[in-house]
Amino acid sequence: MPNSTHPLRRPEIGAETRLIPVLGDPIAQVRAPALMNGLLAERGVDTVVIPVHARAENLDSVVRGLQAIENVRGLLITVPHKIDILRHAAVHSPAAALAGSANALRREPDGSWHAANFDGAGFVAGLVAHGFSPAGRQVAVIGAGGAGSAVSAALLDAEASRLTVYDRDGDRMIAIVDRLGSRWPGRVEAGAGLGAADIVINATPLGLGPTDELPFDPACLRPGALVADIVMRPRRTRLLRLAETLGHPVHYGEPMLTHQVELYCAYFGLAAEELRA
Repeated sequence: MPNSTHPLRRPEIGAETRLIPVLGDPIAQVRAPALMNGLLAERGVDTVVIPVHARAENLDSVVRGLQAIENVRGLLITVPHKIDILRHAAVHSPAAALAGSANALRREPDGSWHAANFDGAGFVAGLVAHGFSPAGRQVAVIGAGGAGSAVSAALLDAEASRLTVYDRDGDRMIAIVDRLGSRWPGRVEAGAGLGAADIVINATPLGLGPTDELPFDPACLRPGALVADIVMRPRRTRLLRLAETLGHPVHYGEPMLTHQVELYCAYFGLAAEELRA
């Protein structure tokens, strides 16, 4: 991460600057530009990450336009586009294919586009770094959208003993349970029962707004169950505040992103660039 004790060597934006837009709706909550631009500036990498507000009905035209811009290095994807973005990539990484969603697209040397998903790896790395390993634990994930699917797959890969997935969209819920169940038979199920879970994760956008309803009621959890939220802004969502008042340990959303930053840099070829003179 950027070192705040030294001035950043920020390259001037010029004809050689390359862009990585972040697409979402809403976009005010995204943290990737602030985190990545500081790191890239510190390294002298001539690439800028910019937020782009793209509504669902405009996604295809926005993506086609950005992919036609030669100095667009790649795209980062956030809510609610992580599933629909897959149709804009010819090749999907194993993680993206398993999750059925992507949060990063990269232009290949031949001009084609590759899709990958680092949400799951980032979430699990953040969880483990804060002392909450999913190995051998019963875990429940609320939300089977793009992030929830990726997080669910990564938790199973990290040896969670059993995973329960719930989503209001029953077809989407069953689709991800079937897909993950074919890879990890006997360890994943659909349902809303949270009482036996050791770790419960909100993987929905509920919490972005101050008046959003709760994705689940932490009062139904067993004592000591960890409550995690992938929402990054606000940091302490209403769900986490309530869970804390009930005595539950909590895990915030930002580590999911901070543990993805170097993965993004490697994916886009940013880690190996030399500092500019």
